[in-house]
Amino acid sequence: MSKSRPPRRSGFVVAASLLAIAASVVLLSDTNYSSVLTASRQPFTAGPKLTSIQALPEMSDDGAMCQLAPAAASQQEILAMLQAPAGAAQNIASPGARNAIKDRVPLRVIKDPYPTYSAVAMDFQNDEIVLLDENLFQILAYDRTANTPPQAAMTEPKRVIGGHHTKIEFNCGLYIDPKNGDVYAVNNDTLDTLVIFNREAKGDVPPTRELHTPHRTYGIAVDEEKEEMYLTVQDAPMIVVYNKWASGEEKPKRVIKGNKTRLADAHGMGLDVKNKWIFVANYGNGAKYTEEALKPGNIESFGGRINGSGYFTAPSITVYPMAAEGDVAPIREIKGPKTMLNWPAHMFIDEINGDVYVANDGGHNVLVFKVTDNGDVAPYRVIAGPKSNIKNPTGVFVDHKNNELVVSNMGNHMATVFPRTVTGDVAPLRIIRGAPLNTPALQIGNPGAVAYDTKRDEILVPN
Repeated sequence: MSKSRPPRRSGFVVAASLLAIAASVVLLSDTNYSSVLTASRQPFTAGPKLTSIQALPEMSDDGAMCQLAPAAASQQEILAMLQAPAGAAQNIASPGARNAIKDRVPLRVIKDPYPTYSAVAMDFQNDEIVLLDENLFQILAYDRTANTPPQAAMTEPKRVIGGHHTKIEFNCGLYIDPKNGDVYAVNNDTLDTLVIFNREAKGDVPPTRELHTPHRTYGIAVDEEKEEMYLTVQDAPMIVVYNKWASGEEKPKRVIKGNKTRLADAHGMGLDVKNKWIFVANYGNGAKYTEEALKPGNIESFGGRINGSGYFTAPSITVYPMAAEGDVAPIREIKGPKTMLNWPAHMFIDEINGDVYVANDGGHNVLVFKVTDNGDVAPYRVIAGPKSNIKNPTGVFVDHKNNELVVSNMGNHMATVFPRTVTGDVAPLRIIRGAPLNTPALQIGNPGAVAYDTKRDEILVPN
């Protein structure tokens, strides 16, 4: 089964509507009604699920096996039915919509009911570790010293922000304002919205402020001195820089994008304000821009892109001046087999010690480079191995106050805390666990299709 991470989603699929016939089951995925969710900007509060499975109905006399939704059923009605509790759909919509879904109860559902930690930051004023949960669409705040005992099912968070009104969906980037405790959460695939909550927010509450962002925005970093907010966009790859207090439809102050930038599926980012450098982690999925796309003011992710222009290159970390704008080449690039980069996700720039920490998702490790590294260089420290409990890490944060390193792992429902200078396969000092010990993390997110392998009796789902 293909696994999903925040950066690589190409569509939005969370519920049941598109029929795919295989053997004796119907597998349901919500490709047909994704446009409804995007247009209404209203997330499923239950979070993403892979499929529901139903027995095939009896074949009719004319050979028809499945009834498609009649034209009388509106998308809004069908969406409401998909979100309704089992057995309640018949009371919600018109006969046309009821006939579209038939109020069927799935035989079984493949879904991870536990949080999946996609990013991490710290609230130093309140001594909290804050984690994004991309599986159930939540923001979770824990006491910094929390340590889940092996016999405990999980650690309960001190505070949770999540639900229909929060506009949190496929949340992958996180920033905590060091001055007032505001929480900035980046939505990646569907809502195209950065949501900001104040320090007191909890439960199903609307954002204090929100900003419309380019499609597939992922990473976030803030220059507090100049009050500028930097965001990475996956595809077509770019860096957009906003006023920190931007909201609504406000446009970026400047944009870094183009064929010279070597940005290729940009993900995590970090700022070295001391040296005035931007660091960007790239997966390696590139795109070529047209002249039209490079005109000032054009920040549409796909607008002006050359059709069929995608290409693959090795993962990398590209470095730019903080004042850069337009189609500029990086001043340095960390790239090559020695780097061990494999789906590099979020980064943390340790300006005090001159280190670059990389949550290396595909490598199941955390890599540490120097801020001055260039070319095909090996990391000077690597944290990895079974003792470390690092599995598909996507978030990393350095706590200088307590000299600790915090890692969020999408692969095992864990956030792991280490001494800052750790290297090798070392057990964490503490673990925040969101599920019972050894519970598999399904990492289902945005399944875009479904197939059934009759020979191996397997469901195949690309994410």
